[in-house]
Amino acid sequence: MSNNNMICDLETGLCGPGESEGIEWIDLNQPEKKVTLYYVTDPICSHCWAVEPVLRRFIEQYGDYFRFQPVVGGLLEKWHDGPIDPTNGIYKPADVVGHWREVGSHSRMPIDGSLMVDNPVQSSYPPSRVFKIVQKNHSEALALEYLRRARETLFVFNQNIAEKVIMIDIVNQLGLDGEAVIKEAETPLGQQLLHEDFELVRSLGVRGFPTIVMVNEENKGVKIVGGRPLEYYVNGLKQVVDTETVNAKQQPQLADLLKREKLLFSKEIEVMYDLEPAAMHAFIEKELSADQYQANEILGEHYFVTTK
Repeated sequence: MSNNNMICDLETGLCGPGESEGIEWIDLNQPEKKVTLYYVTDPICSHCWAVEPVLRRFIEQYGDYFRFQPVVGGLLEKWHDGPIDPTNGIYKPADVVGHWREVGSHSRMPIDGSLMVDNPVQSSYPPSRVFKIVQKNHSEALALEYLRRARETLFVFNQNIAEKVIMIDIVNQLGLDGEAVIKEAETPLGQQLLHEDFELVRSLGVRGFPTIVMVNEENKGVKIVGGRPLEYYVNGLKQVVDTETVNAKQQPQLADLLKREKLLFSKEIEVMYDLEPAAMHAFIEKELSADQYQANEILGEHYFVTTK
């Protein structure tokens, strides 16, 4: 406590620094969430991985205005003899590698991709079904954490997230029973939940990932396709709530953010706190004590893991 807090004013009857108007009107109510934000995504979507730094900041600072609803869209049911994505020259799993690495290099959210030659993901449906089971039986927050861990596992640490043993391990990391969750995801319920999301995606008119759809109570809103700068999402929100300004919350303390997220890449910290790359390490040293984190490097990018 500051010494100033020990000073009491006889006129105002106030101990410590403060305003002296007497009566001040305040409103501690959270804004009523009249907007639904649908985030259409997929566990193996490279551009969804790339947009995570911006999307996290948008949710942190403006999440009081909307209900966040992630929806999986089924990017890859299975590989076949025909073209999967001829526009991008993708006909077989190995064709993905160059595209993924280009996305990783451009976004600085690192992507290895070599498993798509050696042990390719054959379908994004299995990890999507697991996502839906965690979402249904546990919580939105745990489902989103599962999605984050799955993307780290796939893009950065180069493991096949459609394999049962890998999915079990990721779910176990959430503190859940991985074998039980994966077993339920393989039942007809898992496929039913997945197809419900597919129907919702179709009703929203979405055909690519990532896509953000924000709608108000009148079912009117905006659709933002692809990974975009923060200003796109803020301006879209203003249109949906029909106001010229929306109030941004203060960014969380880095120590709190890292403890919650468990792992953050340099790019994510730079985006959250408006940092130039050259200033990032000084910021880390200022905000975190040495026993709060471990610094690592992979694919030319630094990342930080909580130790508390």
